[in-house]
Amino acid sequence: MRSLAPAAALAKMISVALAMAAFAQEGPGLGIEATPEEVAQWDISIQPNGEGLPPGSGTALAGQPIYTLHCFSCHGAEGKGQLNDVLAGGHGSLDGPAPRKTVGSFWPYATTVFDYIRRTMPYQQPHSLSDEAIYALTAYLLFLNGIIEEDEVMDARTLPEVRMPNRDNFILAYPPGARQKPRQQRAP
Repeated sequence: MRSLAPAAALAKMISVALAMAAFAQEGPGLGIEATPEEVAQWDISIQPNGEGLPPGSGTALAGQPIYTLHCFSCHGAEGKGQLNDVLAGGHGSLDGPAPRKTVGSFWPYATTVFDYIRRTMPYQQPHSLSDEAIYALTAYLLFLNGIIEEDEVMDARTLPEVRMPNRDNFILAYPPGARQKPRQQRAP
């Protein structure tokens, strides 16, 4: 007497394949499609050269009270650390036994500071600060790290011009203008 196991296994494989094909065509049926307006709210990437920076401006003087209100509880006085990361100091520590990766010692571009704040801060309410407040907070962090003066205006023109102390110590995986080699396919 033959076993029915191979036939049952084949039938199960066919039903799984059909279900997967239907899923691939229809999707999981979760959520609703985002409108163009909703997508635009989160299409906020900022490039190192400043492409994508919004209108607005701010200074460290304007950023200090915003920092106190929204950042102090996690990052401490003057970005020296508390519950979360230290944001200031650490200059010259990266090649030592106790490296401190801060905005001033590690980050390669000032525009990345703006981008990060805009996307993720304040921790409990990301994407809630105005662009003016983000420029001011970015300026305040740059000032705390001795990179800009307290009254220097940061905006879409000046922020990309800020030269971060560690900018030249990164090796880019995909340098601008470098041609990518096509991937080789593995033999079957």
